[in-house]
Amino acid sequence: MSRRPNTEQRRAEIVQALLATMAEHGYEKATIQLIAQQAGLAPGLLHYHFKTKADMLLELVKTLATLSRQRYLAFAENAVTPEQKLHAYINARLAKGQGSDPKAVAAWVVIGAEAVRQPEVRAVYQQAVEAELRLVEELLTACLQAKGRQLRGVAQLAAGLLAYMEGSFQLASAAPEAMPVGYAAETAIQLLQSYMDAEMHV
Repeated sequence: MSRRPNTEQRRAEIVQALLATMAEHGYEKATIQLIAQQAGLAPGLLHYHFKTKADMLLELVKTLATLSRQRYLAFAENAVTPEQKLHAYINARLAKGQGSDPKAVAAWVVIGAEAVRQPEVRAVYQQAVEAELRLVEELLTACLQAKGRQLRGVAQLAAGLLAYMEGSFQLASAAPEAMPVGYAAETAIQLLQSYMDAEMHV
């Protein structure tokens, strides 16, 4: 007798199918039928694990936030100094290569648009953004302190970096051929370095 599939594993497969379908078709056109086809499941099984497509979307927001944090931790595994950890974060978020997923980036852009339209999505999306902002502030604060730089405006700097990354995701999804290859991570690091060099010593 075959073992019954693990419920959490099946939910994860459905969420990944939603991700792939959204990246190609957008949220509105990501029908239950298309998601089920992508997952290789009967449509009824999707409703067994999620009441609605909106529930799948909420779970996808949490999944992408978790995957983003895991990629950062992997990049930062050998980072020792605050500057190395900050660069690891920027590369984890913006650089191509191991662990990068254009479909996940496209899905995140679609989620941002849905957060404008759907209050439930906005609440979960905002939680993810706030958690990301806290991490960026921590990394920037540690880096500035290590360099003996002033900490004034660190909250605004963190918000600016996060906004830059979100804009990079939008361009990578909507106009990938228009942007220079590999510009996002390199430019973010250069801009931060220029800011830190311009700051006066404490």
